[in-house]
Amino acid sequence: MAAAVNTPLPIVVLISGRGSNLQSIIDAIAAGELPVEIRAVISNRPDAQGLQRAARASIATRVVDHRQYPERMAFDAALQAAIDDYRPQLVVLAGFMRILTPALVQHYRGRMINIHPSLLPEFPGLNTHQRVLDAGRKETGATIHFVTEETDGGPAILQARVAVLTGDDADSLAARVLEQEHRVYPVVIRWYAEGRVQLDPQGQVRFDHDVLERPLRLSSESGAPC
Repeated sequence: MAAAVNTPLPIVVLISGRGSNLQSIIDAIAAGELPVEIRAVISNRPDAQGLQRAARASIATRVVDHRQYPERMAFDAALQAAIDDYRPQLVVLAGFMRILTPALVQHYRGRMINIHPSLLPEFPGLNTHQRVLDAGRKETGATIHFVTEETDGGPAILQARVAVLTGDDADSLAARVLEQEHRVYPVVIRWYAEGRVQLDPQGQVRFDHDVLERPLRLSSESGAPC
């Protein structure tokens, strides 16, 4: 049962590139489907196209360029300071291509989520779609998970499944997975804003107060979790 949301949940979105998942969040807010306020979009790359998407939507932007910092801890300290300036209750990684230090991850424990283009725990890391094809898989997808110290290893919340078709290459497969990413990411953010999903002190995902034994999936017909 969804809780009434009277005040939009403040969030910050981190990007490194095109920002297509960011756009799906912006569009869901504009359609009245997502009770959140994007207080800022932050990128580690000054040329990230997603910064233009944010600017067109009148969302504050900031760049914390990782190339300006001698090592990861210094970059993450600057990134954390930038995020905290906006006082978000949730940090959304939407194609943010940096490995975060344990200190930063712990600072946002239970308040940071990521989307990855595979059915985790399979195929964490980079070059996901080619690795799926090379392994001969018949199915892949996308996973939204809480961020922990293990790269792409945090507890999963929701998955979308995508069939691997005969003749697929990495680009065609990536395009179909991305369609599902755009579908499911706003759903999880809405659940978080409504208090339906959370990370408990034991590191387990709870949905409507019950521990998830496995990631949820969305019904293609109704959009209801199953």
